[in-house]
Formats: sequence, C-alpha cells, structure tokens
Amino acid sequence: MRAADHRLPLILLPLALFGVFFHWQILDISNVGWLLRGTDNGENALGLHAWLHDPAPGFLRTSLLGAPEGTPLLFTDSNPLLSAIGFLLQWALPADAQLIGWWLLACLFLQVFFAWLLLRRYAPGPVALWCGVLLLAAVPTLFNRVVHVNLMAHWLILWALWRFDDPQRSASNRGWAVLIALTTLVHSYLLVMVGAIWASAMLERLGKDRSALPRLLGEGAAMIAMVLAIAWSLGVFGDFQSSGNYGAFAMPLDALWNPGVETYSTFLPAIEQRPGRGFEGFQYLGLGLLLLLPAAAILARRLPRPAPDTPDSLSRYRWLIPALVVLTLLAVSTYPDIAGYALPRLHLPVEIANALDAVRASGRLFWPVAYVLVFVALRVIYRLPDRPARLALIAAVVMQVADLAPMSIAIRAQSAEARRAPLYVRTTSPEWDQLIAQADDIAFIPGDVTKGLGHFQEIAWRAAKAGVPVRSVYVARTSHASAARQQAETDRFRAGEVIPDRLYILIDGERVPPPLIMQARPLDGVTIVFVPKP
Repeated sequence: MRAADHRLPLILLPLALFGVFFHWQILDISNVGWLLRGTDNGENALGLHAWLHDPAPGFLRTSLLGAPEGTPLLFTDSNPLLSAIGFLLQWALPADAQLIGWWLLACLFLQVFFAWLLLRRYAPGPVALWCGVLLLAAVPTLFNRVVHVNLMAHWLILWALWRFDDPQRSASNRGWAVLIALTTLVHSYLLVMVGAIWASAMLERLGKDRSALPRLLGEGAAMIAMVLAIAWSLGVFGDFQSSGNYGAFAMPLDALWNPGVETYSTFLPAIEQRPGRGFEGFQYLGLGLLLLLPAAAILARRLPRPAPDTPDSLSRYRWLIPALVVLTLLAVSTYPDIAGYALPRLHLPVEIANALDAVRASGRLFWPVAYVLVFVALRVIYRLPDRPARLALIAAVVMQVADLAPMSIAIRAQSAEARRAPLYVRTTSPEWDQLIAQADDIAFIPGDVTKGLGHFQEIAWRAAKAGVPVRSVYVARTSHASAARQQAETDRFRAGEVIPDRLYILIDGERVPPPLIMQARPLDGVTIVFVPKP
C-alpha cells in the first residue's frame, strides 16, 4: 500500500465521525434556525451575528447586546478566533449566517490530525495506528461538548501533548507561543489545560538544566504577558460579578465508568448525578477504553521496559504528573462522591472560591488527564508485535463503537432540526420586524434573559440585523455596572415608568404595572409595551 493510502483516513475518518454525530445540513451557513433555541450555541451564533451587524463594532466587542455598556464576544460564548475569521469573510456571508457547523467539522479534522501526529511514529502497523487514532481522537467527552462548541477544540490539548512528546519541540517556546495564543482566543478552560502542559515542559527544561533558570523566567514572563495582553483585548479584565458556585460542576469520582445519561452507553448503567455535574463533570471513557486501560497496565508490567533514552520510553511523561495531579484535584473539588454517596462538602473561604470562579466548571479540567491515560495505554499496546497489537486494538474499537452507538444517536438528534428548521419558531409574527424598526432600543423585563432565552435569542437576532441595541444579554460574566443598570430599569418599569420608543418585552411571567395596562398587549407568547414618542 502506498504511503498516500495510509493517510487517506485523515480525510475519511473526520468526515465519518461528523456524519455519525451530526447532520450535514449544519454546514449550510445560512441555516441558523436550529441554533436559536435557547442554548449556549444560540448565544455563540448571536454574539458573532451582532458584531457583524454592529454599525460601530469594537475589537471583538459589540454594543448591540447589553447596551449601552456593550459585551465582549468572549462572554457571549462566541469564539473570538472564529469571529475574527468571520469578520474577514463577512463580505461573502448572508445576513443570517452561522459558522458553528464548519467549526465542528474543522475541530474533527484537527482532532484526528493531531492524534495521528502523536501516534504515527510508535504504531507497529497502519491498522494499529488508525485504530489508535480513532480511540484517542473520538473520546466521548469531545462529543458531549456539542452544546458548547468552543470547547470541542480538544485538538488544542492534543497539539500540546504532541509538542510535549518531542524533547526538541517541548523545549522551544516559539511553538508554544503560537499554540497558547490560539488557545487564548478559543476558550479560557482550554488555556488552563494547555498552560499546564506547557508549564510541565518548562519544568522539565529546568530539571535538566538549572542554569537555564534566568532564560526560562524571561520566556515565561513574556508568555504570561502575551496571554494577559490577549485577554485584555478580549475584555476579560473588568469589574465582573462572581458566580459564587465554584465546585457545583465538579467531576464525580465514578465519572470514568459512569455514562451519566441513560442513552449514552449500550453496556454500562448510568448513575444519576447532581444537577450540573452530570454534564460538566462528564468523563465517561467508553467500554472499549475502560477495557484497554487495565490491559495496558498489565502489559506494562510484563513487557520489557524500554531504556529511558529510547524513543519508546515513557519516562519523560513523569514531568506531567504534577500538572495532572493539580488538574485532577481541581476537577473533583468540592463535592466528591463515589457512585452517588456524598462525602462532606469542602467549604472554601470566600476569597479562594471567588479566585477559582474562572474555573467554576472544574469537572472539565480532567480532559488532559484522560488524554494522557489513553495515549500512554496506546503506547504500551504499540510495544507488541503488529499482529497482536492490531487484534487488541480492533477489539477495543469494536467494543467502543458498540458501546457508544446510543450516544451518537442521542447527540445527532440535537442537530436534527437543522434539516427543516425555520429561522424563528417563537416569534413568528411579521410585526416583530416592524416594532423593532420603530424602536430606539429594546429592554427585557426582568433583565435576566435566561428566564426566556428562546424568545430573547430570536428577538435579539432580529434586532441586531436591524442595528437596534438590546439592553440585556446572557453572558458568562456580568459586570456590576450592567447588573445595576438592568435592576434599576426593571425597578422603574415596575413603578410604571417607561422610556418612549423603547420596546419592553416581559418574560418569566412579569406582570404589567397598573399605569401601563392600556399600553401592554400580547405578541407571540410574551407581553410587550411600546409607547411611541408624541
């Protein structure tokens, strides 16, 4: 077989995974309706949409959402890296456009590519190689993130491991700087994970050459300064409220073998988790990997151990252990349990809890640990001759595919609406566009739009296309100033005070104040108040 044939799966495997887990219609950039359904992906698409239609856009920031303060795209769950690409291509985009489908496809291609880069020089043959690539690239945690697609960029973790895997690449901060800059532009949680692997590489450099300390300090300071500069440009530094719920989304201690969702595993039962933990703490490996890991551990003890200075040795990976231990401890804090049996809650001081707020969905932080476990297991299997390695990995793939078939069906169903979804399903009246065109701006009462997110996304989408500011927004971080303004506006409305030419939309069962009864009326399931200027 020609070498080019060995690389054909670099194209076929990502396409196959995409077809199994998603509907092809999501690649239609004008197909937006499947997103505007009150989800994080709807906010992702809305943030970019508002920025592209903003008459005076800021740098990765729009004033059409959360007006008048405006909103950084990062906090709308939009992808700054993808948004920058969209900005360059906006001349070719329709008025209603989404890039999420193409981001998903790109993530799968890059995931397979970096898994292949990691494994290709260790596999004893092409079948063992591609079975390993499938097992490493298609972990269940990747596809579980479909509701928050920025975090499907697991290829950044694999890229970091690929850099670490080679001593020369690992020691060079030039390549690390490119990777860390791109990661900063995608998501802060991935930055923590990639940063932990980079820090391990620098620890190894220092451990092998103490005289390199001054240079390492300088390079490390430059790297941190670069990250801070990018973060500042994305609007990270501001007077934001703390969520105060660090630890509510931790990783359960049984997460590796607990599918968490009844429809995610063919063979293993799902044990119900506390709200928030079953999703953010989801770390199920699949039965194929659950059988492969202990088999590799047994083989590692029985097979001859490679010399530390040979390419087959895994001894360098001990430098990752401190970072992986820290990530694991963060992932399981602060509500650990085993199979649903709760241990006493660890109460953190308020100052520490607020400092950890940036990683409050701490269960995610185990992802690099899982990838290292799978990679190390595959490396051990690859020490076998080609035929037994091939048979073992084929068996693992068959078991993995059979176990995760229900998960693929459940996840694919989440994009089924893309086959025939209209753009608007909650605000179908043509009167919305007329009202929005007449309004100076739009206010939701109360300002917490999570209580009516489906209506908010459709109305805000219409408003952004018309260039009309919306005074509320669903964001990952809310500034104190914005929260105070929205509360003041809600209080004034409840007292019967309205601003002429401002369209008020009442959600979450909000009652109309007696002075405004005559100005209020229903429209598509919500109550609106609009008082034109005299």
